[in-house]
Amino acid sequence: MEGIQRHISGSLIRHLAAEVGFQIAGLAAASPSPDFGRYKSWAERGLAGEMGYLADHRADLRGNLEELLPGVRSVISVGMMYNGPEPKSTEFSDAERGWIARYAWSSDYHGVIRAKLQALAAKLLQIEDFRWRACVDTAPVPERSFARAAGLGWIGRNTCLISQQHGSFFFLGELLTTLELEPDTPAPSRCGTCTRCIQACPTDALIPTGQGEYELDARRCISYFTIELRSEIPVDFRAKLGNHVFGCDICQDVCPWNRKAERSAPPALENLFAPPLERLAGLTETQFKQMFRDTPVNRARYTAFLRNVAVAMGNSGLPQFESALRKLEASPYPLIAEHARWAIARLTDRPDSPPVASPDGPTPPDSFRRG
Repeated sequence: MEGIQRHISGSLIRHLAAEVGFQIAGLAAASPSPDFGRYKSWAERGLAGEMGYLADHRADLRGNLEELLPGVRSVISVGMMYNGPEPKSTEFSDAERGWIARYAWSSDYHGVIRAKLQALAAKLLQIEDFRWRACVDTAPVPERSFARAAGLGWIGRNTCLISQQHGSFFFLGELLTTLELEPDTPAPSRCGTCTRCIQACPTDALIPTGQGEYELDARRCISYFTIELRSEIPVDFRAKLGNHVFGCDICQDVCPWNRKAERSAPPALENLFAPPLERLAGLTETQFKQMFRDTPVNRARYTAFLRNVAVAMGNSGLPQFESALRKLEASPYPLIAEHARWAIARLTDRPDSPPVASPDGPTPPDSFRRG
């Protein structure tokens, strides 16, 4: 590659990235990703569901980084871990509590990662002048594809990027640069014959492509239902959501590569690990905004979040929730009221049914029972 900035090596960039708080970093050429065709096909087949921003005119931008930074030559791909010591969803079976996905237990990662990328750019500018742009997942960049090209890991059957050393619990970010940097070597896939994520998904959201690989049908995904979907959750899927009120970690929690992965995470905010469902059901809109301000949970919005809480209560098998559900049934928001009615019917029609939650496991120790 002509014009490579050899005095800015990959090892130097990884050192500087570690200084600003990234546990993993690598370099990729800014050439169009070979995954773009598969992405377009995925979106055109409607597998994005109601996530229009993944299928509209912005989708084409993912195939050309020049649209984001004219003259772009290299991508610095980085990862920040969020794999804390708390129990996994598959080790949790307290039917009185709702599950919030692990990535949402701390402050919204977008601002955190963007600030770290800006700090990394500032350090590099002390060595060489160049133009750059920091991107998190709100920018139309195929993050996993560039992370794979940069050697951070491979894209597993659960469609998550997996690092052999760090597992999959890390946020991704990119620094697009006009620097000509030596790209790293892509990591080989190490899923082997393992299909634990496929088997563990309660809604069968990971579907075969017919080519020995898998893709995500968002229209069946618990994270999609509880975060992105603004309308009613399809009735056929409600019982399968268990106690999930925001996101889902199951396909990552069962992954063997996460079993011995390094523990590193920003401090979890109080009350975000498995909060009591009854408390969540009683939140006013103002209280919801106060409790989840500056966290990813805000994305679900108040009405959809209480919709999720109602479904989780209905799946709990606990008659004690009927009173709280009656109050939700009286909500002025039809979305909340309808799901509360479904939950009441589920509890009263089968009062002796066992709780439907994440895969069975021990109740977490008292040190993790917050709220």
